[in-house]
Amino acid sequence: MNSLAVALLPGLVVLASLPYWLPRAVIALRVWLFARVNGAGSVPVPGDLVDVSRFLEVYSHPAANGRSRGAALSDLFWYWLTPGAAVHQEHLEPGPRYDQVARCTRRVLAMPSAAAARLAVASLDAALPSRTGLVRLRDLVMPVWAEFYHRVVFGRPCTDEVRALIVGNADDVVTALKCCGLRHLDRRLALTRYLDRVLDEVPHELPSALGRREKALYLQGTFFNTAIVQSSEATAHVLMMLAADPALQRAAVEDAVVDHIVEEALRRFPLFGVAHRITSADIPLSGDAVIPSGSVLCFNYPEYHRTGGSIPFGVAANRPCPAWHIAPVTVKAVTGELVRRFALATTAAHTRSIPNRGPCLLTPRGEPVRLRVPALVFLRLRDRWEDVWRSLVQLALGTYMVWHARRLRLCSRYFEGSTP
Repeated sequence: MNSLAVALLPGLVVLASLPYWLPRAVIALRVWLFARVNGAGSVPVPGDLVDVSRFLEVYSHPAANGRSRGAALSDLFWYWLTPGAAVHQEHLEPGPRYDQVARCTRRVLAMPSAAAARLAVASLDAALPSRTGLVRLRDLVMPVWAEFYHRVVFGRPCTDEVRALIVGNADDVVTALKCCGLRHLDRRLALTRYLDRVLDEVPHELPSALGRREKALYLQGTFFNTAIVQSSEATAHVLMMLAADPALQRAAVEDAVVDHIVEEALRRFPLFGVAHRITSADIPLSGDAVIPSGSVLCFNYPEYHRTGGSIPFGVAANRPCPAWHIAPVTVKAVTGELVRRFALATTAAHTRSIPNRGPCLLTPRGEPVRLRVPALVFLRLRDRWEDVWRSLVQLALGTYMVWHARRLRLCSRYFEGSTP
C-alpha cells in the first residue's frame, strides 16, 4: 500500500461509516436542543416525578387542561402550524370556544363505519397517483387523504387543482414539523384564500364563535392539515410494515388481517411524539410530591407505548383525537385496498417520525418484477446516505426554526394581547 493510500485510509473509513453513527449522533443533539426549549418548568411524563404507572392518571387529571398559554413550547408549535394555530382545535384553551369547535369537528366526522370505508376507497380510486416502481409512500397516499377530507367537509369530489393546493399545504406543514424544510407560507395562505372563498359551500354548520377567516383557518388546520398529515403517516407506517415482512403482507392479502396490522402499527409507531398540557391547579402525587400549577406536562407517547401501553388517539378525559373512530376505519380500508392491488417491498429504515417518507418498491400485484434485487439494494444505499444528509439538514433547520419561533413568540404575543 503506497503512502497516499495510507494517508487517505482513515478518512475513507470515517466517510464509509457515516450512515451508521452520524444520524444517531445528530438525533441525540436535536433531542438535547428541543428538550431545552421549554426551560426548567417542564415535567416529562413518564419521568422522575411521574413514572409510567401514573401516566394515564396524570394525563386524565382535570387540572391537566391548559393547552397553549404559558408554555414556551407552544411558540414552536404555533410557528409550525401558522396560519391558524390560534383556532386549531388542539391548541385552543378550554372553554366555550373550544367546546363549540370540538362539537363541530365531531359532527363533521360523524358517519357509519361502512360509509366511511366506502368513501375512503372511492377517494383512493379518484386520487391515487399512477406511479409505481420506487415511490415514497407518504407522498403516494397524501392526495388520497386530501380527496377524502375534501369530500367529508364539502360533500363533493375535489378538482385536481384544489387537491394539489391541499397537498401542498399539508406537505409543507409536515416537512417543517420534521425539520426537513422551512415553512412556505405562500402555499399555506393560498389554501386559506381558497377556503375563505368557498366557505359558504360547506354543508355543515361551522362554529359561530369564529369569524369568517377564523372558520377558514379552523377547516385548514383541523381537516386539511392535521387530518391529512396524520392519515398519510399512519397509512405509510402500515404499508412500510407490510413491505418489510413478506409473510405479513401475504396474510394481509389472503386472510384480511389488516385490522390487527393497523393497530400494531399505531402501537409501534405512534403518530404523536410529545403532547404538552399546562396545569391549571396543583396535581397531588404520592407522599408529599405535587405537580405545581402552571407546570408544562410533556406526555411522551413513544416511551409510554414502549412500556406496553397504547393510546394512539389520546385519552377520553383529555382531548382525545376527534378522528378516533373514523381514522382506523378509513386507514384499514385504504391499506387493505392497496395491498390487494400492489406488491410492496422495502429495505429502507422505518422509524416513528418517518422523515424519509416511506421509500418502497411498489409493483402491480401478480406482475413480474424486473430487477427487484438491484432496486432494493439501491433503495437501501440511497436511504442510508439520505439519512446522513437529512440529519444535518434537520439539525440546521431545526435550530434555525427554534430560534425564529422564539423570536416571533406567536403564542406568547397572542395571549399577551388577550384578556385572562
